[in-house]
Amino acid sequence: MAGPARAQNIYDDKRFFEGYIQLPRQVQGLDGSPEWPEFRAMIPDIKGAKVLDLGCGFGWLCRWAREGGAEQVLGIDVSSNMLAKAQTFPKDSAIRYLQADLETVEFQPVTYDVVISSLALHYLKNLSALISQIFERLKPGGTFVFCVEHPIFTAPRNPDFIEHADGSVSWPVNQYLLEGSRSTNWFADGVLKQHRTIATYISMLLDAGFILSALNEWGPNPQQVAEFPDWQKSRERPMFLIVKATRPCA
Repeated sequence: MAGPARAQNIYDDKRFFEGYIQLPRQVQGLDGSPEWPEFRAMIPDIKGAKVLDLGCGFGWLCRWAREGGAEQVLGIDVSSNMLAKAQTFPKDSAIRYLQADLETVEFQPVTYDVVISSLALHYLKNLSALISQIFERLKPGGTFVFCVEHPIFTAPRNPDFIEHADGSVSWPVNQYLLEGSRSTNWFADGVLKQHRTIATYISMLLDAGFILSALNEWGPNPQQVAEFPDWQKSRERPMFLIVKATRPCA
């Protein structure tokens, strides 16, 4: 019998990490993340809140939460490289980092007011189980906000190739409704992500008991395109899907 799925942990690959840390969102933090204003707008007031950050990376969201008055913050990530970088920032006794695989993690019996996750959940095969755990660990009325690569953006890359009679190989251009693993070459070869439709993401939330509160298919506004012309492609094919879900009060 196969064991539980485990995260690929590409962030501890030396070649990948050396390229990844050069991205604006890692050099500049949240200010270098174009989707951040829309993501932030979905997060409720966190003053005095207990916050859980899943796939915390360098800890940008953890530190932002504390600056906003969060009482306690736990950041979880599978990568030792990412957490080592997070630990280089000034210490804060109210922020704790934990190395764990989100595919297999079992949360401690602690409840949170807010759970957040930025660009981590599209790596997970066993996402429905994690969402069920998040629901159980949120207080009634608590909020879950996450951002993933938009399914339109993940769909075209599929590991199922077509081998023709002449020996040549072609890859499907787009199979949006065919969910599953996608292999991409991004800073390193064979980076695995999980493609799901928007409907599947929403169904997972509803099946766990959440109420869907907001959804944003991020694309740059005209001012952003004028400043960063390369972003025009994200008006043709949105790069990020941002979702807010709430645990009912009763």
